[in-house]
Amino acid sequence: MISVSNVSMRYGGKILFEDVTTSFLPTRRYGLTGPNGAGKSTFMKLLSGELEPQKGSVVRPKKVSVLRQDQFAFDQFRVVDTVIMGNLPLWNALEEREALYSKPELTDADGMRLGELEGVVAEEDGYSAESDAAVLLDGLDIPEPFHHRNMGELQGGQKVRVLLAQALFGRPQALLLDEPTNYLDLESIHWLQNFLTHYEGVLVVISHDRHFLNSVSTHTADIDYQAIITYTGGYDDMVLQKTQVRARIEAENAQREKKIAQLNEFIARFSAGTRASQVTSRKKEVERLQTTELARSNIQRPYIRFDMKRPSGRHALECKGVTRGYGDLEVIRDFSANIQRGEKVALMGRNGAGKTTLLKALLADGPGVDDKDVGIDSGSVTWGHEVQIGYFAQDHRPGIPDGTTVEQWLHNWDPQASREEIRGLLGQMLFKGEEGAKPTEALSGGEAARLIFCKLMLQKPNVLVFDEPTNHLDLESINALNIALQKYDGTVLLVTHDEDLIDEVATRIWHFHDGGIEDFLGSYAEYGAVAAQ
Repeated sequence: MISVSNVSMRYGGKILFEDVTTSFLPTRRYGLTGPNGAGKSTFMKLLSGELEPQKGSVVRPKKVSVLRQDQFAFDQFRVVDTVIMGNLPLWNALEEREALYSKPELTDADGMRLGELEGVVAEEDGYSAESDAAVLLDGLDIPEPFHHRNMGELQGGQKVRVLLAQALFGRPQALLLDEPTNYLDLESIHWLQNFLTHYEGVLVVISHDRHFLNSVSTHTADIDYQAIITYTGGYDDMVLQKTQVRARIEAENAQREKKIAQLNEFIARFSAGTRASQVTSRKKEVERLQTTELARSNIQRPYIRFDMKRPSGRHALECKGVTRGYGDLEVIRDFSANIQRGEKVALMGRNGAGKTTLLKALLADGPGVDDKDVGIDSGSVTWGHEVQIGYFAQDHRPGIPDGTTVEQWLHNWDPQASREEIRGLLGQMLFKGEEGAKPTEALSGGEAARLIFCKLMLQKPNVLVFDEPTNHLDLESINALNIALQKYDGTVLLVTHDEDLIDEVATRIWHFHDGGIEDFLGSYAEYGAVAAQ
């Protein structure tokens, strides 16, 4: 169990949480939710012991495992050793044992120490450590040829998956995971969901993936109103309960305010008359009926709406024999497809299967696309009549140059737009007040993503191409994007690992697997039903 007693944290004048007392119990899996800036990562660091509370105390079990964020800390170690380091007592015993065995001669003391170390290794399942680590790595799409390489040879996304395997290794009593689905494809997310639902310790997880939270969480600890309130169930259950509680309090307050107004009217009419005792009793009644003060939620919900200046022709895109590779590596080979106006195509598959490569191939000579890293090696791509493309690149940050402001950069995309229209769009995407004057070089990842959405709403294209648009968004922004894409009348090409987004938006699936691309006309649910047969 992790026990939190009267914990408070504030930075300057900003209170994150005040006098929080709560417990996280074994066999329960807690989703830790709240908007960006609410203090989720800070609270997770308090639970792990990385931070000490300014007030109060945290009691945690002896064996706590944390998803580390430093990708470079283990560069000199083998991948499999990095995973085993998730069980530090075991790793230290293995290291010391190896050092003793490497000595030319062993003393009696060395022999006794070796016996102790063998006991630790046996108790911590050290004899199966490498095979256990390999199972975790395979599940997270780190294939066997990488297991004995140094971490420094891996790419950033691969390192994150190894660090996740490290956190899962060694049967910790408590498991603290901050955004564990980052850099995971859908197959790895499904594997992780299954692993965590069978985990028997205390799990606390932060995620912006609604489907993942709903699948894994038995409880939801929500940071809001400068407090942490725990609800039973996943994210959707929490939202429903939270809304119902607030609606009930608001209704009770309305009834109380109506009654108070009636009592005050009586007091005002008869306070100077002969009904003093009745006036006194009504004054006491007014004091008793004081309404419950509702703290203001710090949740901010953006408003996204994608419109079109004009629709495209009936045939939005035709490609024939498209091939694209890098050097000698052929990633996409001889791909052909036709996309009709209004279709919403989700590109699914493992990391590195070629989803982004195909998008960049299809964007060759795309109207309105100025990205230099697009094109094909062979084949043809023909965009339809009146097509205008809005593109959200996976690496979208370089598309916003430094040396200007948020408002100026956005205005460049439509010089005819009024200042009020620009500010209105920025306000919809939570750039409040003077934030339009913010330098573009100071934008966070989430702010840069929201600014790209502003650009797309301003341009009003009839084809939207999204490559991993949810990477830097919070749950509220992802939900807003989901709703906007469902309501959009244009054509969509979408690469994402967010299962709810695929399930609720896509009308067609391109599944990358076994070196090819399966083209399925239908929803994700329909595709899953066919694949299961």
